[in-house]
Amino acid sequence: MTEVEIEKENAAIAKEYKELLRISYQILSNDDKKLIRKAFDVAVDAHKDQRRKSGEAYIFHPIAVAKIVAAEIGLDATSIAAALLHDVVEDCDDYSINDIQQLFGETVARIVDGLTKISSLKKESDVSLQAENFRKMLLTLHDDVRVIIIKIADRLHNLQTMDSMRPDKQVKIASETLYIYAPLAHRIGLYNIKTDLEDLGLKYTEPDVYNDILAKIEDSKEEQDAYIKEINATLKSKLDKEGLDYDIKGRPKSIFSIRNKMVKQGVTFEEVYDKFAVRIIYKSDLENEKFLAWKIYSIVTDHFRPNPTRLRDWISSPKSTGYEALHITVMGPKGRWVEVQIRSERMNEVAEKGYAAHYKYKEGKSSEDNLDTWISKLQEALENPEANAVDFVEQFKLNLYSKEIFVFTPLGDLKSLPKGATPLDFAFSIHTEVGMKTRGARVNGKLVPLSHTLKSGDQVEILTSENSKPNTNWLEYATTARARSKIKSSLKEEKKRIGEEGKEILRRKLKQLKIQLNEKSINELVNYFKLKTSLDLFYRVGVGTIDNSKLKEFASSRSNALVSFIKNKISRKRTATKEEIEREEITSKYDMLVFGNEEEKLNYKLSNCCNPIPGDNVFGFVTINDGIKVHKKTCPNAISLQSNYAYRIMSAKWIDSSQQEYTAILKISGLDHLGLVNEITNVISSNLHVNMKSLSFESNHGLFSGKVTVQVNSNSLVKKLMERIKKINGIEKVQRL
Repeated sequence: MTEVEIEKENAAIAKEYKELLRISYQILSNDDKKLIRKAFDVAVDAHKDQRRKSGEAYIFHPIAVAKIVAAEIGLDATSIAAALLHDVVEDCDDYSINDIQQLFGETVARIVDGLTKISSLKKESDVSLQAENFRKMLLTLHDDVRVIIIKIADRLHNLQTMDSMRPDKQVKIASETLYIYAPLAHRIGLYNIKTDLEDLGLKYTEPDVYNDILAKIEDSKEEQDAYIKEINATLKSKLDKEGLDYDIKGRPKSIFSIRNKMVKQGVTFEEVYDKFAVRIIYKSDLENEKFLAWKIYSIVTDHFRPNPTRLRDWISSPKSTGYEALHITVMGPKGRWVEVQIRSERMNEVAEKGYAAHYKYKEGKSSEDNLDTWISKLQEALENPEANAVDFVEQFKLNLYSKEIFVFTPLGDLKSLPKGATPLDFAFSIHTEVGMKTRGARVNGKLVPLSHTLKSGDQVEILTSENSKPNTNWLEYATTARARSKIKSSLKEEKKRIGEEGKEILRRKLKQLKIQLNEKSINELVNYFKLKTSLDLFYRVGVGTIDNSKLKEFASSRSNALVSFIKNKISRKRTATKEEIEREEITSKYDMLVFGNEEEKLNYKLSNCCNPIPGDNVFGFVTINDGIKVHKKTCPNAISLQSNYAYRIMSAKWIDSSQQEYTAILKISGLDHLGLVNEITNVISSNLHVNMKSLSFESNHGLFSGKVTVQVNSNSLVKKLMERIKKINGIEKVQRL
């Protein structure tokens, strides 16, 4: 560019900036102007090297968006600044969200961050494929509705300047606009913008239809003006006689709505009878507004016969967007139906600007208070789409998906998950293999536990490792059916694998005891250890809960069934031996009931009304004289007990002790030497199913002491571990705390 061209462009940019301040709907204070100026300067700096497809400087786009936000939507200085900055973080490496927060405060930064997230999503994926998710995400992601409003303004300007784009891009963006942005603009009460979005959307999706209707509207403009004059002449004398200050205008129906009528009713342009509406806008103070509206209504219906089924009274019950007006359809001159809209000047402003205008008329409130009220009202409107929105529900059913959250992958793709989902659910939603190899997760760049609850807008990165595999704790962290079923099947596979190893170990050990492993001996072992299946038996041998001493006991009981029978009879009368207690501990823990969040082991009785068995979904009920009674959740008495005696209900569940993980703390002491810590950690990590949670060691004048916290499946594993650690050279004492 030549110097003259650069000067011309700079002058044009300065002119646009001044125009922005001049046309702002809100009254701007000096502080407001300073904020907008600062945002303008940052935007100019950030986009200095950028040009749009049309060739003009990129800065014209954020200024144009800010002008729509300031004049057509009527937002405040904060929103104007955010509109100027909406592409800065995304397009310029020199500015981060933290920089924006330091320069402009938290509110502007939050809005810009929301807009950046939406834009990054668009770049990384084909939004048309994700349109439904994208629409829902717009509603759920942001607690500040200004993000959506500025995005709508951004989209409007993009559509207005789309001529230089490729035709396929034009169609994609226009389709997306009709699907997402136009209904959102309608929901927020930005009717003028909604009409522009729809018409421009049609211009690029069906250009021939659009141009045809546009030409016909322009051709019939004279006829329309003459028709309005005729209505005006009929009503004028009566309206003037009542001393009303009013204006009668004709408003052509939008091209999009005319085309909709033609398609729905199967008619030609000429056959669409209500191609325009007559709008009567009157001056009034707030006190007489309603009274005058109905007065004008009675004058109109005196002269023109109304259609009783087409009365819309949005004055007595304003729409959730704040829209107020009386709509009546009357039989006008030449036997044509025509819609007459009756609005005060205030109502007309509200119709065009939404709540921004609505709160302009609230007395005794600062514009900032008004804006806060407006934003909270809008948020409510979005969250309650049914409220006073008959016309909206007919046109586009918009639900707020409160039971879903929307999170981003590191690449900016969008994933929909149920509310309450964790990083583990996210990992399995990406791919089963990613889920299976999950080692940890980062949410918004920070490491979080796998039990962390995700929120809409979080960016989630899964850390994987080839050595990672599901454990039983994962079932506590996962909430989605997909993740839980994959974890359960993995644990089953793991159990089978350990079971197969256990079967071979059992075969060898029984051989030493002169017992052959066959169906008969397996059944005897299952019954002896009070188990359910042969897999349970093999698994327990594999993990070491059934070891040599237990198998020797079994062999001796088997070799002399009579002695075993006598022993059993005697054992009922005498105190059990240490070995018997230990065996009972192993077997009774299988399918054991635990209560409450702490999973306490308490005394209980099984209720007779539903006879729960191990594995059923159950709850505990604290009786007055009979301790805790356990009922199935499907018990006929469950609903009655839970509703009438909620304070006496305890959560309960069956657990399989062999698959539960317990925490054990080992205290180790001895003589220090080089490499001792390494030897200890090697022994621990090489053991089957032992996971270190924490460790601390210290050495003092040649003496060594340390604590190790491990997670294990059973008591016997802890004993094995302690024995192995004791064998390390220099270790004098290992005890369990």
